[in-house]
Amino acid sequence: MRVLLDTNVVLDLLLDREPFSELAQAIFLTVESKQIQGFLCPTTLTTLYYLLSKHLNKKQCNQTMENLLALFEISTLTKSVLIDSVRSVGSDFEDSVIYTSAKHTKIDVIVTRDKTGFKNSAIKVMSPQDFLIFMDAN
Repeated sequence: MRVLLDTNVVLDLLLDREPFSELAQAIFLTVESKQIQGFLCPTTLTTLYYLLSKHLNKKQCNQTMENLLALFEISTLTKSVLIDSVRSVGSDFEDSVIYTSAKHTKIDVIVTRDKTGFKNSAIKVMSPQDFLIFMDAN
């Protein structure tokens, strides 16, 4: 199963945001154990780097990026993805880019804590908790 993690789920783990970090850690473990194929959008990585740089030094930020790139695949982000995102933009352009990138990459599930950002999605959108329940059932 191809699963894309939204930026907020990754931040939950990296910044140890309680009470969400435990759920994020459990999802990361499903990627590490190859139960799922994990994906991140390229915009997630740039956002993460920017936000982490407020808490970590450059070497630590670079190491975190390398760790993420070793663990996750990267979804498609091309000019056509961005054009599609602009044309279909809802209230949040960033979510539109993530969604359109996921569509172009044939993602099965988007895991996010902000399901409202993916209204009318043709891709299944699940909260971290719902995703882990789904994984336990299958």
